[in-house]
Amino acid sequence: MIMVDSDTEKAAANPEKPVLRERFKTELREYLILAAYLYVSFTALAAFKAAILQAEGISFAPWAFAAIKALVCAKFLLVGRIFGIGEGLASKHPLIFSTLYRSAAFLIVLGLLTVFEEILMGYFRGESVVRSIGSMGGGTLRQFIATSVILLLILIPWFAFRALGEVIGDETLVRLYFEPRKRP
Repeated sequence: MIMVDSDTEKAAANPEKPVLRERFKTELREYLILAAYLYVSFTALAAFKAAILQAEGISFAPWAFAAIKALVCAKFLLVGRIFGIGEGLASKHPLIFSTLYRSAAFLIVLGLLTVFEEILMGYFRGESVVRSIGSMGGGTLRQFIATSVILLLILIPWFAFRALGEVIGDETLVRLYFEPRKRP
C-alpha cells in the first residue's frame, strides 16, 4: 500500500489551494518589502522635518505615524496595481515612460488617499472638511508641492524596479541585486 501524506491528498483534491497559498506568500512578501521601503523613506522625511522644526524650537516626532502610513500606502499601491492603475503605457513604450506614468498615477492615488485621510482625521478632531484639507502637505501650496515631488521621487525607484522585474523576471532581478557576482 502506498502512503500519501495528508497535504499531498489535499493538494490533489483541490489544486487551487497550493496556487493560492503561493500567491498569498508572494503578495505578502511584496507587501512587506514595499512597506519597509516606504517606512524607511517616510522615516527619513520625518527625521528631516523633525530636525528642521527642532532648530526652530518645535517638538515633532511622528515615528509611529510613518510606520502606519507606510503600511497603508503599501496596501493601496498593491491594490491599485491589481486594478491595473498605470498600466496604459506599460507594454507600448520604453521603461522610463511606463515608470514615470505609473509613478504619477500612483502619486494621484496616494494624493487622494491623503485627502481622505485628512478629512477623516479632521472629522475626529471636529474640524470642517475645508480646514482639514487646508492643512494637507504642511498647510501651504509650496509645502504641498514639495511633499508631492518628494513622494514622486520615492515612487519612481520602486516602479523602475518593478518594471525591470516585469521585463527580465523577478527572480533574475533579485538574483542580479542580491547574489554575489562571479569574477571572470
